[in-house]
Amino acid sequence: MTKAQGAIDFDAFLLLIGKLNYSWTNTESLLIHLIAGLSGMDKEIATVVFLTLNTTRARIDMVERLAKLDRIAPEERARILALTGRIQRQSALRNRYNHCIYAFDSDGDNPRSILMRIADRKDRLMMGQVNDLDAAAAEDVRAAIGELQSINRDIWQTVSDLNYPD
Repeated sequence: MTKAQGAIDFDAFLLLIGKLNYSWTNTESLLIHLIAGLSGMDKEIATVVFLTLNTTRARIDMVERLAKLDRIAPEERARILALTGRIQRQSALRNRYNHCIYAFDSDGDNPRSILMRIADRKDRLMMGQVNDLDAAAAEDVRAAIGELQSINRDIWQTVSDLNYPD
């Protein structure tokens, strides 16, 4: 049996997911510099704070709350919040592939992800969202990797421009 049109090599897709995770983790770790700069602490203490906050959401919340303090200039606040917003926009795709299982047809082809998360709606539960792992999914991951690389560069530029600890 041949692969469906738009089908991808699953091993190649897993390599893309690995690159996405590397890009995510590398970029998320830069929040240490934003925590240090916004709070006035040194990088070592900011690292302890970063590692104590054990979720991405908590780390981003910390940065955003520090940025919203009255002592932070409006331009600085806007710049930081724009960066955290960009990171947040990439989280859904990252979470999709980090909180899923992978399934195949009876021939071991046509891979798809099945999200292992429950969405609690007003009058029902939704679970097991299925996404085909096709050329479009691979392109979405490539685009996310590119955006994370761009965010990474922009955080470093912000750290430099604002004289945050590097």
